[in-house]
Amino acid sequence: MERRPSGLYNRLKSNALGLISFSIIMILALVAIFAYQLAPDASKNANQMHLSIHSQPPGFEVQILRLPLQQPSVDASSFFNGYSIDHDAIPIEDWRIQNGVLEIRPFGRRQGYYEPIATNRIPQGQNLNDFVSQNVEKQQFLLGTDKYGRDLLSRLIIGSRVSLAIGFVAVFISLLIGIVLGAISGYFGGKIDAAIMWLINIVWSIPTLLLVIAITLVLGRGFWQVFIAVGLSMWVEVARLVRGQVFGLKERTFIQAAHTLGFSNGTIIFSHLLPLLVAPLIVLSAANFASAILIESGLSFLGIGAQPPIPSWGGMIKDHFRYLLLGKPYLALLPGLCIMLLVLAFMTLGNSLRDALDVKN
Repeated sequence: MERRPSGLYNRLKSNALGLISFSIIMILALVAIFAYQLAPDASKNANQMHLSIHSQPPGFEVQILRLPLQQPSVDASSFFNGYSIDHDAIPIEDWRIQNGVLEIRPFGRRQGYYEPIATNRIPQGQNLNDFVSQNVEKQQFLLGTDKYGRDLLSRLIIGSRVSLAIGFVAVFISLLIGIVLGAISGYFGGKIDAAIMWLINIVWSIPTLLLVIAITLVLGRGFWQVFIAVGLSMWVEVARLVRGQVFGLKERTFIQAAHTLGFSNGTIIFSHLLPLLVAPLIVLSAANFASAILIESGLSFLGIGAQPPIPSWGGMIKDHFRYLLLGKPYLALLPGLCIMLLVLAFMTLGNSLRDALDVKN
């Protein structure tokens, strides 16, 4: 008979798919934390638009002229929230100096067309050739640009924050509510159990997406409102699991001994019963994490999730799904693949944790 590795880490390490999934999740978590250091466009929400270069293919290169703003943005720059824009970025095809005036040919304009740059946009006394050498640079868009001319790679990187954050917040809310109600229902039984089960069945009977939409409409459309709405729709699974486990464990000998020794109900629930439920709750949380990501993506696709200009993978699909038929399917497929990869990683990790924590095998 083959002997299983001892310890959770060793068991998970022996599962190749589980280890790969865990690695993918950790990498994406690091990408989300350091998003603005990794994204080519480090402006807030990667929202720097260049309409003249919209929907360009991956690997697209163009010269960018950066002109200092006359009234720089007052938005505070930060490591976590992005950096304020202190310049105008103009895609150009060519430039020239004519009669002491800098003239540019914007991207997409006909050959021979040039327009002058106002002298008050150039620091006084600076040589034009020096100004051009310092402020004109070639920029490459590795994944191309979206329909507003924004860097698609930057939007994908910063959009990972929404998907991971919705998972953490929704799972935390569902655990907080589900554990408390499930433990009370399973431990005390009777009318308390009947009342809580009635509430669980009512919430359970409502389709999840419709429930989230209803909560979102009550709380309003926005970033945190969606997080709360998704969390409030997922606690029933946790409550049912905790109730069933507590209902069976409370008749065990060690719980009866705790009653005999005079421990309070709260101490028995939180110190003796709930620690035994950590393993199944971890597995359920991994599945709920994946479900929360899918729900948020669906809400953003419907326009009631994270609101523009906040980048969201579901919102990016909404903006570009028509391009599936217009010869540029990658604009919708790339965020879709990101959603699929993250959900698959959490589902696979959940299955691996279930096998690793199953002490019966």
